[in-house]
Amino acid sequence: MKDLTRQVAVVVTVLATIAVNILADALPINGLNTAAISNTFHVYFVPAGYVFSIWGLIYIGLIAYAAYQALPSQRENPRLQATGWWVSLGGLANMAWIFFWHYLLFPLTLVAMLVLLGTLIVTYLALGIGRTVSPAAETWAVRVPFSIYLGWITVATIANVSDLLVYLKWGGFEISSEAWMVIILAAVVLITALMNLIRRDAAYALVILWALGGIVVSQSGVALVVHATEVTAVLVVVTFILGEFLKRPIQAKRA
Repeated sequence: MKDLTRQVAVVVTVLATIAVNILADALPINGLNTAAISNTFHVYFVPAGYVFSIWGLIYIGLIAYAAYQALPSQRENPRLQATGWWVSLGGLANMAWIFFWHYLLFPLTLVAMLVLLGTLIVTYLALGIGRTVSPAAETWAVRVPFSIYLGWITVATIANVSDLLVYLKWGGFEISSEAWMVIILAAVVLITALMNLIRRDAAYALVILWALGGIVVSQSGVALVVHATEVTAVLVVVTFILGEFLKRPIQAKRA
């Protein structure tokens, strides 16, 4: 019975998360548009508008996951048992973020974002992505969607921190905005390199590259930012290729 409850909770929270995100702009919530609020923050770590279309892919992945985990045959799947409630908590955090953002409660948006990021990290690790193999259906309906989701929320968390610092009028130790962008990109390289070398997750790396490409487009008038972002993208590709050369067989570790 408890596993059935978990399956239903996942379906409900996934559908509710998608609905709230759509209604955020369709209504819009508090009369404000999500992107319009974002545009009030003049930070460099913001990709061009088209990049946010990745949410459509994330929604499709979440629907596929919700349907797959709801199958009677998956009720006792240990990986889905271990992650279902975390996914539901992440959905609640996602919805909370939307309301905090639209009601301009920016410090609380970071709290919600960090909770969402934490739930995705726990889910990612518990699924054994990059460490074990799984049936093809589970790979495409569960692992790939959460790789994409985690990749995007990694980017979104960095952007959220940047926006909050602007909101708080943080001086940045008198370091220029361009220099801070280079520091942020160095952090992106470090995070993605670790993922590439340890997990060798192509879906995660592609999401980071997608976001970096959007930053190049949106910041095309700032040469230092563009060049630093391009270097970051090259390093992401290089570390992924290196990870592929160094990878160990995982066929024996079947999920």
